[in-house]
Amino acid sequence: MRKDRQSGLTLISFFIVLVVLGFFALIGMKLFPIYSEYYGVVRSMKTVQGTPGVQKMTPDRIWDLFSRSLYINYSENVKRQHFSLTRKDGYKMRVSYEVRKPLIFNLDVVAKFDRTVDLRSGG
Repeated sequence: MRKDRQSGLTLISFFIVLVVLGFFALIGMKLFPIYSEYYGVVRSMKTVQGTPGVQKMTPDRIWDLFSRSLYINYSENVKRQHFSLTRKDGYKMRVSYEVRKPLIFNLDVVAKFDRTVDLRSGG
């Protein structure tokens, strides 16, 4: 057997691997802040859920608690119109919103989030 032939990546295949890795790194850098904000929204919802006497508060007071917690968690995409309360044996708080971030050229990353928590279990 002859061993005079080299094996490994050629320069072109190395650049192809770099482009693919760069593309996935770009997607990761665009998605990380979106999901980081979502987990901040979930933490804010759990904060409101754990507030003593939340079942007896008015909807405006619950929104105020929630928006203050959002501010602490640096959530910018959740607005008042994304927040809703339904009352049936206590409150159910629902937050439903969409985040759209540009990826490259005319391509966007779109993420939709919808989360509901039951406020009956509040302290």
